[in-house]
Amino acid sequence: MKLLSIGSRGSLLAMWQAEHVRRLLFARKGADSAVIVIKTTGDRAANVPFGEVGTKGMFLKELEDALLDGRVDLAVHSLKDMPTGALPAGLVLAAVLERDDVRDALVSRGGACLAELPAKSRVGTGSLRRQSELRHYRPDLEIAELRGNVDTRLGKLDRGDYDAIVLAKAGLDRLGLNHRITEILPVEISLPAAGQGALAIEARTGDAEVLDCLRALDHEETRTCVTAERAILAALGGGCHVPIGAWARIDPERAMNEQLVLDAAVLSPDGSDCLRRQTVGRVNRPEELGRSLAAELIADGADRILGAASGSAGGSGSPQMGKIK
Repeated sequence: MKLLSIGSRGSLLAMWQAEHVRRLLFARKGADSAVIVIKTTGDRAANVPFGEVGTKGMFLKELEDALLDGRVDLAVHSLKDMPTGALPAGLVLAAVLERDDVRDALVSRGGACLAELPAKSRVGTGSLRRQSELRHYRPDLEIAELRGNVDTRLGKLDRGDYDAIVLAKAGLDRLGLNHRITEILPVEISLPAAGQGALAIEARTGDAEVLDCLRALDHEETRTCVTAERAILAALGGGCHVPIGAWARIDPERAMNEQLVLDAAVLSPDGSDCLRRQTVGRVNRPEELGRSLAAELIADGADRILGAASGSAGGSGSPQMGKIK
């Protein structure tokens, strides 16, 4: 087999993820590969608030262009950054790796956990979902925009720009920075983003040799869970301006019955509204389960929350309601 080229962003975390895939390809298929760094829109707009440029797809387009024109053979993404719509023609989601920890983590300067932070403490995060969840749980805090790679964000905390910041635990674990974690936030407070903790590999549809290699990396249980989560996001029209959390898992106590447990939450940007529901269904119908829970959320008022959220964002990234079929 030829030397495979792996497209990746240049951040420390992205490079760790690409190197992880490189090692897995060699260990499981004996395939040699090299990492090629591609600069994305998200990297060039590092200091622009997510609300202005959007998050979905801002770290993908240039990587997908490199795939389509043959500069790389596969591209590694954080699945939560991938839009839920159809991939560009000629590309396929070839593998979803076994998922790491889905939870969010708080890193505070003084060692206080979230409940202990003094009123008016400045807490940074670039995620609108996290911002809304934090405002819902602690409306007395000052929730502020935070951009940059993991090391940049930690540097801003250390120099006193924030009293605490919230990051994905999986990213801190991958970079060997879990000693910085003050508190792992329970999912009851911070329901993760759809696909959080999972890595996805995109490849060309006609590249049979590469697709065969990548099948050895695909983790069926993780793919099932993220399929349900992403189905909710797609059905709700969740874009960069709408705070939605979704988490699916095969409950060990229900595993013998092949049941998938799915939680979802829709919040207003200011955190005043939070609609959260749970459902259980068969693991062989994850997309159907996700769409069913989305329909339940809409029936319970999610359309009102989503409509207000898109309106507060100036209409950009507005959800497409009524698309449940």
